[in-house]
Amino acid sequence: MKRAITALAALMLSSAVPAFAVGSLADVTIYDRMSGQQLPVYVSEGRWYVAGQPGNEYEIRVRNQSGGDLLAVSSVDGINVITGETASPAQSGYVLSAGQQMQIKGWRKDLTRTAAFYFTRLEDSYAARTGRPDHVGVIGVALFRRKVEPPMALEQRSNRYDAPEPAQRDAQSGRAEAGAPAARAQATPAEKSIGTGHGRSETSHARYTSFERESERPNEVIAIYYDSRANLVARGIIREPVRDPQPFPVHFVPDP
Repeated sequence: MKRAITALAALMLSSAVPAFAVGSLADVTIYDRMSGQQLPVYVSEGRWYVAGQPGNEYEIRVRNQSGGDLLAVSSVDGINVITGETASPAQSGYVLSAGQQMQIKGWRKDLTRTAAFYFTRLEDSYAARTGRPDHVGVIGVALFRRKVEPPMALEQRSNRYDAPEPAQRDAQSGRAEAGAPAARAQATPAEKSIGTGHGRSETSHARYTSFERESERPNEVIAIYYDSRANLVARGIIREPVRDPQPFPVHFVPDP
C-alpha cells in the first residue's frame, strides 16, 4: 500500500507532463486502436483521466509487473467486461502470468468472440442501453495475487497441474470490496459526456482456469476515468498551452 501511495504522489508532482501507464502490481494503459496511439493519462485531485475520441475503438492493456500470477477483474462503465453483470471485484476476471501483457479489446460474448469497445455518446453506450448509465465514464481493474500454497502441497500437485495457456483467460473466486472513490472535479462540461459502446464482433480466444485469491480484498484497484477532450479541458483536467503571439517572430517574409 505504501508503494502505491508513493507512486501516486510522484505522479501528481509531475502531472504537468502526462503519464501513460497507471498501477503498481500491473501497468494499465488505454490504447486508441484507430489512431494507433496510447492515450496520455492526466491527474486531477488524485484521479487519473484519459481523453477519448468519439467513434474510435480502444483497448485496455494490462501488463503484469509482479513476480507471480495476477487475476485482473476488469470493468467498463461499472459493468464486468466478461460477464456483463454490474461490476464487483468478486466476479470473473482474466489471469496473467508474471510479465505477461494482455489486450482487453471488448465485451466478451463467449470463449471465441468479443464486441469491440468504442467511445461514443452516453446514450449509445452499452451501459445506458442496458439501463445502467450511472457509472458511465470509468474503466476499472481490480488486481488479486494468487494464494501461495505450502511447498509440500505444490510438490504433490505438480504432476497433474495443467498450466493455462499464455492468452486471455477467465477465472472465478472469492469475494472482495473496492474502496470509495475521491470527490470528482466539478465544472460545466463543454459537451455531452461520452461512454463505451458495444461494437463489432471480433475473434478473441479464452479458456477457463482456476485461481485462488490470496485475499478477499483486491491487492490493488486501478480506476481510469475518461471523457471527451473538450470536457476534460472545460473541467481543468487538461490544460491547453497558452498562446503567446509575438509581433515580430521573423526578420523577413517567408514563402507561404
